[in-house]
Amino acid sequence: MSRLKKSAVTLAVALAAASCSDPVDKAAKARIFSPEDPPKVVASAQQKLPPEDVAENPQVARRILGMDAAEITERLGPHRYQATLGYEWTSAESNPVKLTETRTFRAGPGGVSGDFHGVLENSRDQGLEVMRVGGQVFARNRYGPFRQRLRDRGMAERTRTELTGAIRDFDSLFQGRLKLAPQGTVTYEGRTAWRYVVTLAPASEADGSRPLPKLFEPKGGADETTRRRANFFAHRLPRSLDGEVLVDAATSVVLKARLDGRVGVPSEKTPEAAELRLTLEAALSELGKDPKLAPPEEFLPDADKPQGIADALDRFGIERAKPEGAKSTTTGEAPPEPEDEAAPE
Repeated sequence: MSRLKKSAVTLAVALAAASCSDPVDKAAKARIFSPEDPPKVVASAQQKLPPEDVAENPQVARRILGMDAAEITERLGPHRYQATLGYEWTSAESNPVKLTETRTFRAGPGGVSGDFHGVLENSRDQGLEVMRVGGQVFARNRYGPFRQRLRDRGMAERTRTELTGAIRDFDSLFQGRLKLAPQGTVTYEGRTAWRYVVTLAPASEADGSRPLPKLFEPKGGADETTRRRANFFAHRLPRSLDGEVLVDAATSVVLKARLDGRVGVPSEKTPEAAELRLTLEAALSELGKDPKLAPPEEFLPDADKPQGIADALDRFGIERAKPEGAKSTTTGEAPPEPEDEAAPE
């Protein structure tokens, strides 16, 4: 080996030795090869939330009332959640409008990554159903067939959060004014739970929600329905609230809730003055019991573009509007070809 090559090898070995002893490099390697941090919900589930502090600490109260299904499963294990919500709109311009909504959710073992099955139904014969079993996601509307969702993109997790977020939504609608007064402990499903009576807190004590950014509006302005909803949300005023909440002493999970409240818009704020009565009955049961969820026996495969209205028309033999000259899908016959123009003599 030539003297020049020997010098180059010696220099490379020296640089490698120096880099290995560099504390910055060591720290970088430790970060790169360190075990992956647990999901955020797992870390949240390890946080201590003393239920006896709910009445005195608004932050603890908001955390407990807003806890979603993923964290509840991490804290409590398999369970069944059932909630019934009642909506009744009244105004001087129209007759009362009522809607009842039922939410059912079953969580299997495995925590945040475990199996689950959620169903949403309402009194207008609408609903949806989502399940995740063995990492596979299936979804359907109330009367449609299941379809596998290979490219889920978080849809199942979002649905899980929405289905089990009735108390959180109730608290948000009432501007964080759920006031909890302790009434000792009771036994529920064989567990010790703190019982709280719920009333409407003064507006000055509200743990108000953060201000939201201004909504984007279309060029022509919002439609009438959207405008009414926005006015109601912007000018809503909680008027009454009562109920009770049971909080598990060991895990700080809400085991049962009953809420009945009214929120309205004064006539001086908007011409569409209205009042909404909202009721909620929610409870957890079958604690620790594995529901042994299984995928549906029949389901449609995932598709880039699921069948739509046009394909449904084809299925029932209804002819689509076709461009001139296009082949018919029902008769299989093409329109006659135009005759060639006579060539000039």
